[in-house]
Amino acid sequence: MSFVEYGDTIKDGDTAIVFLGHESMFPVKVQHGTVTQTKYGVIRHSTDLIGKKYGSKVTCSKGGWVFILHPTPELWTMNLPHRTQILYSTDISIITMMLELKPGSIVCESGTGSGSLSHALIRTVAPTGHLYTVEFHQQRAEKAREEFREHGVEHLVTVTNQDVCKNGFGVSNIADAVFLDIPSPWEAIGHAKSALKAEGGRICSFSPCIEQVQRTCLAMEEYGFTEINTLEILLRVYNVRTIGLQIPDLGKAAEDNSSSGFDSSSPSHQGSPCANLQQGTVQFKSGVPLREVVGHTGYLTFATKS
Repeated sequence: MSFVEYGDTIKDGDTAIVFLGHESMFPVKVQHGTVTQTKYGVIRHSTDLIGKKYGSKVTCSKGGWVFILHPTPELWTMNLPHRTQILYSTDISIITMMLELKPGSIVCESGTGSGSLSHALIRTVAPTGHLYTVEFHQQRAEKAREEFREHGVEHLVTVTNQDVCKNGFGVSNIADAVFLDIPSPWEAIGHAKSALKAEGGRICSFSPCIEQVQRTCLAMEEYGFTEINTLEILLRVYNVRTIGLQIPDLGKAAEDNSSSGFDSSSPSHQGSPCANLQQGTVQFKSGVPLREVVGHTGYLTFATKS
């Protein structure tokens, strides 16, 4: 099993996603002799998982069922254990595009955190690219190395435990892109410039506060970066539902329309809203935004090495 290469069959040691519904799923490490408890009953790894195909419908001990999905960076972002605040797919997608990443790209990242963005970057640059990720916190760095090894991508990533603001990324003049998600990104701009290739490399800094953005932009200008711009990506989700609206009383105009020979019972008018005049309402599909919408997550500042 690898997060960057699809495997057809569930094997001992794999990380799989147990899908109970769109709002309910969780990761599980498949191990011979182990069981997993769900609200639908027990899943026995030896008999219910190992050897089955990914995407299979598995019946639990209480008669309910779940789907077992192959892990992807998108599913991992939704289900990973949070060691820090993470980036979600909305920001990750624009970061990947604006940094112009592709298979074979070399990327430097700080900090690693919970590895949400790291998995997406690895999948994007595979199979010939590489991610150099720096994490200040020792335990988080060790846990990230362990996860990358379990997920079959350790050959595509190098995890370093150090302070990027003081010691940099450990590489020079090879990176196609640099990503910064640290409290004081302006202190790492010089190291980012050193890590980037001679010309044309891209940099992105993620910051939740506009004051951080201002200091970072000043540092980028000082080090000669060009095309500096800041984005804020806001996600708005719509629910499609059937709603009913009352037909307004049009008074004399409606009477005139009736007297002109309009027959709402004729087959040609059965599907029109006027056919429901006697019921007083008309039904139709509508997109309605959620009442609670996730607001500001952070500002993304992009620039190019001149």
